[in-house]
Amino acid sequence: MAVVGDAMLDVYLRGDVERISPEAPVPVVRVRERTHALGGAANVAHNVAALGARCELVAALGRDAAADAVRALLGTLGTESRALITVTRPTTTKTRIVARAQQLVRVDEEDDGDITGPEVAAVLSAVGRAVADADAVILEDYNKGVLVAPVIDAAMEAAGRRAVPVIVDPKYRNFFRYRGATIFKPNRRELEAALGASVDLDSPHALHETLDRLGVAHLLLTLGEHGMALVGSDGTTERVPTTARAVYDVVGAGDTVTAYLAVMLAAGATPLEAAIVANYAAGVEVGKSGAATVSAAEVLAAHA
Repeated sequence: MAVVGDAMLDVYLRGDVERISPEAPVPVVRVRERTHALGGAANVAHNVAALGARCELVAALGRDAAADAVRALLGTLGTESRALITVTRPTTTKTRIVARAQQLVRVDEEDDGDITGPEVAAVLSAVGRAVADADAVILEDYNKGVLVAPVIDAAMEAAGRRAVPVIVDPKYRNFFRYRGATIFKPNRRELEAALGASVDLDSPHALHETLDRLGVAHLLLTLGEHGMALVGSDGTTERVPTTARAVYDVVGAGDTVTAYLAVMLAAGATPLEAAIVANYAAGVEVGKSGAATVSAAEVLAAHA
C-alpha cells in the first residue's frame, strides 16, 4: 500500500483544571500526561498497518523533534521510512490541550505553503518507488503542501499504468485534479466549498453531474451522522447509514475510512462492499478518544 500526502504529529496534553488564571479569564490546566500520535497521512498509514497490510508513506517532514517523533512512531509499526522526505519547514504539529475529556484549545504549528524545486523532485522519486510495489494508492491531502499538481499527476499516472485502485481524500486545493481515481472521498462541506454551491442529496441527477465533473469512478460523500452516499459512474447511488452507537471524538474518523477503503479494494472488494466495511470501522473509531486505529476484530464485532 502506498500512502502519499501530508503527515503530522498530534500532541495531547491532558490534565486538570482547578482554577482560573489571574493573568486572563482562562482556565489553568495542570498537565498530567503528554502523548504523541500520528496525524494526517501518517495516521492513515497507521490504520493500514493496523489491518496487517504493508504500507509505505510518502510525506515531508522538517528537521525537528516532531519529525523524530513521527519517524519513531512509524518505526514501531514496521512502516517503511525511505519515502519520508526532509524539507526546510517545520513538521506540521497539532497540540490539543484536554481537561476532563474536554478539548479546551488546539495549537497548530505549520507552514502550509506548497513544496517547490528539489523538494518536489524528491517526492516524485519517492512516489515512483512506492507505487511500483503497491496494490492500492491513497492520496491524503490536508492542504499542507505535499500534494502539488506534479505529485498528484505522477501518482495517478503510475497507479494507472499498474491498474491499481486510487483512493483520494481531498481538500480545497487541486480538488478537480484527480480524474481517473477509483474512489474520491470528500465530506459534504468540502464538496460544497469546491463547487461553490450546496449539494442536493435527494437529487441523484445532481450527484451524478458532480461525479462527471470530477471524472472519477466513484464519489463517496461522507455525511457525518447521516452516514455516506456512494455515487457510481454506472448511474447507481447507494446510501450507507451510520453505524455509530456513541460519538466520543470524530478526530481521525476520516483517516480510518480511507485506510479501510484502500485495504478492502486491494483485497478485491467492490467499492460498495469497501464503503460498508469502512462505515462500520468509522462507527467504532468515533467511540474512541483522539485519532485511533480500528482492528478487523472490532469491525466484525460491530457488525455482529
